[in-house]
Amino acid sequence: MSRIVLAFRAFFASLLDGSKSAAIKAVLSGVALQKSDAVEKLQRDIARPVVSPPARSEAITLLAALQREARLVDLVKQPLANFSDEQIGAAARTVLGDCQKVLDRFFGLELLADAPEGSDCDVPAGYDPGRYKLSGRVEGSGPFHGQLIHPGWHATTVKLPEWTGSKDAALIIAPAEVEIA
Repeated sequence: MSRIVLAFRAFFASLLDGSKSAAIKAVLSGVALQKSDAVEKLQRDIARPVVSPPARSEAITLLAALQREARLVDLVKQPLANFSDEQIGAAARTVLGDCQKVLDRFFGLELLADAPEGSDCDVPAGYDPGRYKLSGRVEGSGPFHGQLIHPGWHATTVKLPEWTGSKDAALIIAPAEVEIA
């Protein structure tokens, strides 16, 4: 075990448990410790491996938030043939508004190009292909002049919540809901 990890574990053990603090103080001052329950517990705690939280895909975290706060999966998985266009539109309006709130909170979405669709757009020579997608007659290395078809989006931040659930639940999008009578 690295000394840094050991130092942190000793720090928090000392901070959170008075008997461990006393044992660590005694060891640091060179006092020989008698084998006591506190010393044995300290030795077990120091030897215990650090357990990292279970892994979960960030995509699952995002999808779970979109389901929890906007019911997106419910809307997408619904057999739409059973509903009128008006019913689908009314449901979509609510779901899409709630999805927008989730995406703005997690990613701070902003338009990449600050111009309306259909307006003139200049693309510099040596442009980043991740920033611009060119179509039509693209010849040479630029600069280019064209019409903005879509302004694009970029995230100003990424703030996905940290997964704290169990390993077995890491792929759960939404838990089954059961009302007990």
